Amino acid sequence: MKDWIPKIENSDSPRYLAIANAIGTDIAAGILVPGDQLPPQRRLAALLGVDFTTVARGYVEAAKRGLIESTIGRGSFVRKTAAARISADPQRLRAADFSMNMPPEPDDPDLIARMQEGYASVARDLLPLLRYQGFGGSPLDKDAASAWLGRRALVPAQERIFITPGAHPALVGIFSLLAKAGDTVLSEAVTYPGVRSITAQLGLNLVGIEMDQDGILPEALEEAVRRHAPKALYLNPTLQNPMTITTSERRRSAICAIARRMGVPIVEDDAYGFIATHGPPPLAAIAPDICWHIAGLAKCIGAGLRLAYVVAPDARAGWSFTGAMRALSVMASPLTAAVATRWIDDGTADTILRFIRAEVSARQKLAARHFEPGTYLSDPLSFNIWLPLGNGWTRSAFASHASGTGIGVVASDAFTVGGTPAEAVRVGLGGPIDRAQLERGLEFMAHALEGPPEMAAGFF
Repeated sequence: MKDWIPKIENSDSPRYLAIANAIGTDIAAGILVPGDQLPPQRRLAALLGVDFTTVARGYVEAAKRGLIESTIGRGSFVRKTAAARISADPQRLRAADFSMNMPPEPDDPDLIARMQEGYASVARDLLPLLRYQGFGGSPLDKDAASAWLGRRALVPAQERIFITPGAHPALVGIFSLLAKAGDTVLSEAVTYPGVRSITAQLGLNLVGIEMDQDGILPEALEEAVRRHAPKALYLNPTLQNPMTITTSERRRSAICAIARRMGVPIVEDDAYGFIATHGPPPLAAIAPDICWHIAGLAKCIGAGLRLAYVVAPDARAGWSFTGAMRALSVMASPLTAAVATRWIDDGTADTILRFIRAEVSARQKLAARHFEPGTYLSDPLSFNIWLPLGNGWTRSAFASHASGTGIGVVASDAFTVGGTPAEAVRVGLGGPIDRAQLERGLEFMAHALEGPPEMAAGFF
């Protein structure tokens, strides 16, 4: 056991944060090394003259940062990957929004070092990357985008490829081109919350289309087009957020045929397309003439890399898109685009992608340990599960009950387009937490669902 006492007396932070910060500082300094056992919490509390809960919270905070791991009966130990997880600003590690559907974060020191090396290499050309550049990306960045899109059977000409500062601005730009306030856009009946927010902000009427286990129903789409005369159809057809559905190639072809025949442009949000290993081709590969394809990097590399590759249906549409996007965001960050290009060119992006697939698969297996087959929706490569509730649980009560687990649980209201939301929640499996933390949270939720909410009440 390490004879270690943190130096917290000069810290302005709350005592529990000071303890977590001291753990990180001493790991960085080599005072604590991987495998070191920290003092028992009660013993450290006595040495520091603080109460036990303060030390316990400090250890929990250090575990959230990926610095230590604790096992009941054994104690708390410095993780072997701790050095790679240390941030110069510990508060940044606390800033994760667990309500978002996040990929797991890499914890392999070699991979993290490779990512950092790529970033440092880009920084050698820092000054040119801090200048204004034309919208859409440099030829070098478009070459990388083309290589990346080629993995999804897309081979558009460079004049149809645009690099944007994330999928959200791209959606705003596309919808502003296709529709005006008061017009209708169609989507899945249960869909990505971002598109609900964007269409509301633009004053568009979002109408949901009935779904089955294969996505939207072709006959329901045809009826909705006749009834509402929509200006666009928004779809997230691969590992759909939140239902985890991947629409089959046959269904995709039927949807594209209806959209083309009835003159409805398709906006394809392919956020998870690169996660799937043997998925069907994108809608934009089936019907490139009517599809706007958005390949964001947030889910397949990292959400902080605010970048998306957009493929316009044709060059003329691309000219209009350029004008709309310049008004919204001027350009994507050249520095961010250069990092993405470097990681794509040197294979780092593929390594990150392989890590995400493997880790998500392992986390889905953890979920399968705690929830019975058929009681939830999932995919071996999805970042979440969709969990219908029973035993009298409401979505709001369950989300509140699960709020202390460190797992993002979002009620179905956020995803439902019209009508009464189902009593269901989206449970996120990704983000900064490790498998041990995830399993504890899943076990807590599964145990709660075994009985009515009254049995799990925490207030008396």
